Amino acid sequence: MNRHRTKFYRDKANGKFMGVCAGIADYIGIEVLWIRLAFVVLTLSGIGGGPTVILYFALGFLAENKPQSLYADVEEQKFWQGVRQSPARTAREVRAQFRDLDRRLAEVEAYYVSSNPRLAAEIEELR
Repeated sequence: MNRHRTKFYRDKANGKFMGVCAGIADYIGIEVLWIRLAFVVLTLSGIGGGPTVILYFALGFLAENKPQSLYADVEEQKFWQGVRQSPARTAREVRAQFRDLDRRLAEVEAYYVSSNPRLAAEIEELR
């Protein structure tokens, strides 16, 4: 697996203070607004006030900044977020895409071979 694409990074480009909430949102693939709201609620409630702030600053100081060219496009970003969420499901999806591609290539080959007897004979000769 591509380790630098499955690692947690602070996202200072999309972040407000240290980029921790934006990094968490990028890591798990949800909207950063929900992470910020959860942080505020946990901080203001009696449940996680102190530990939440300590964890935020610890992540802010220990995590690396997100590289500028981590993803080529939005589709690649969504793929790697899916890998982080469920590697087994992503592997099944990739296998299914390869099976579909193989089936489509076989259909193309069958079409060209059936419509071109000379090409079919050459392919059979190579086997």
